[in-house]
Amino acid sequence: MFVVIAWKWGSWLYRLPHSDKRLIADGIFTGKTFAAVWEAFRECLVHRRIYKVNPLLGYMHMSLAFGWFLLIAVGWAETIAYLGLRFVPLQGHVFFKYFAVGLEHKPVFAFLMDLFLCMVLSGVALAWGKRMYSKAMGMRKTTHHVMGDRIALSALWFVFPARFVAESITSGLYGGGSFLTGSTGDLLRAHLSQTTLMQLETSAWWFYSIVLGVFFVGLPFSRYMHIFTEVPLIFLRRYGLRSGEKESTFDKFQTEACSRCGICIDPCQLQSVLGINTVQSVYYLRDRRYKMLRLATADNCLMCGRCTERCPVGIDLNTLRVNSRDVMRNLPSERRYKYFKGLDRSTGDGKVGYFAGCMTLLTPRVLKAMERIFTASGEEVWWADKSGGVCCGRPLKLAGETDAAHKMMEYNTELFRKHGITTLVTSCPICLKVFREDYRLEGIEVLHHSEYILRLIDEGRLKVNKVDETFTYHDPCELGRGSGIYDEPRRVIEAIGTLLEPRQTREHALCCGSSVANLAISDEQQVKLARNMASELEATGADVIVTTCPLCKKAVGRGTEKEVKDLSEIVAGHLM
Repeated sequence: MFVVIAWKWGSWLYRLPHSDKRLIADGIFTGKTFAAVWEAFRECLVHRRIYKVNPLLGYMHMSLAFGWFLLIAVGWAETIAYLGLRFVPLQGHVFFKYFAVGLEHKPVFAFLMDLFLCMVLSGVALAWGKRMYSKAMGMRKTTHHVMGDRIALSALWFVFPARFVAESITSGLYGGGSFLTGSTGDLLRAHLSQTTLMQLETSAWWFYSIVLGVFFVGLPFSRYMHIFTEVPLIFLRRYGLRSGEKESTFDKFQTEACSRCGICIDPCQLQSVLGINTVQSVYYLRDRRYKMLRLATADNCLMCGRCTERCPVGIDLNTLRVNSRDVMRNLPSERRYKYFKGLDRSTGDGKVGYFAGCMTLLTPRVLKAMERIFTASGEEVWWADKSGGVCCGRPLKLAGETDAAHKMMEYNTELFRKHGITTLVTSCPICLKVFREDYRLEGIEVLHHSEYILRLIDEGRLKVNKVDETFTYHDPCELGRGSGIYDEPRRVIEAIGTLLEPRQTREHALCCGSSVANLAISDEQQVKLARNMASELEATGADVIVTTCPLCKKAVGRGTEKEVKDLSEIVAGHLM
């Protein structure tokens, strides 16, 4: 097991790009290492993030991980206490109770070992219960595993019950143990002959040996490789390593750190609304790891970020999807972009630039509302694409066509620099995210129109009327979970009327269903997702549904009879 793990770690680290190796070298002797140690304790042993999902689910994972760790650590100390200060390998305690009969009984160690074994057994019982009734732990769906994972899982489920039975029989024969194994041993001795116990002891310890061996042999090739991969992943992330739009061996640490706990399944609207059960992140990562990933699985994702928000390991699921699409499509990088030349149709001379984006241009009311807002505030604006222009490039990037996307990014960057803008405003969260993360716009402030409008209101440059009207707000995926912008749109709405929050809001908000990242679902399925999401917004009883994404506005409008408006329209309609 350790040879295979060392080979995997070594080959992945060796093949990292030089820039990533530099980050490791620069960070290893800093406070980042201590922060990583503390995070590894919290997440790999205590499972703090899973506790946030469901306390009972968190205890189940913690009792198995931390309980086993304590059994190893205290068992090692117990072995030294009996044998004296000498070299004792960490695994020395595993069969210690079998060979250490007749030694002086140490009740404190016996009590602690029984206590930790009881802790682990409670976790195993909960794991069995989760398979039979997952809703008790807040999960509608659990993961469907491949055969290799099932074998490893079955072995793990029997390791500790087998240990309990073996140690109890030995206690019944020779004494020792504590409240758990000692009491069970006394019970067995009272009902079975010594000959029978001796026969059972051999069988019990052999069975324990076999299931333990099966588990450890299978561990590096199964879902349980996450035990030895999440720890280095935490350290590497602390040092600044990230997955990119092109595959690297850092991705291996991410894919193999997935425990396939299934927590990411329930948030997926493809599963809960459309009944698609084979493309969720847990299955995507599994298929990618075992080299059986199909483009149909990689493409069928809204990339809304709901699963990423819930992932207890913090795997960058969307980036992994993008770089796998890039590899699987394997499109030629050279394409014809001569039509870019002479395409500059921008107007205006302001230092504030406005980039509408494709979807805003297809939603003219948003564009007109922004015109009114700029005029009312006295802002002189340079319009980047009012009469047409080049896409921001993010839709192509999400489709895996990263080389083509960069051609567009280069063109737009040169355009912004050429006109000397200092602030770039966009109404499209999709454009905002790519401007902030993938463009090199040093010296240019990039704002979503919700942030910019709030600034105008706070500075007194834009005055709005307060009205007796109720609004509910839908958080677009790319603006909320994607860019962390939650408060600004709400503050603008509250300056105009009363805000009513839906049941699932902010980081838990539902996707509108019309994501440009999904290349698989049909228009009918998109409408079904939109109706499901719109029903939550309608349940608030608000007069108007507000969003801050032109794509979401169109999607929500297809799912409800209620009035749907962009934030800019609300503001433009209530100017003093």
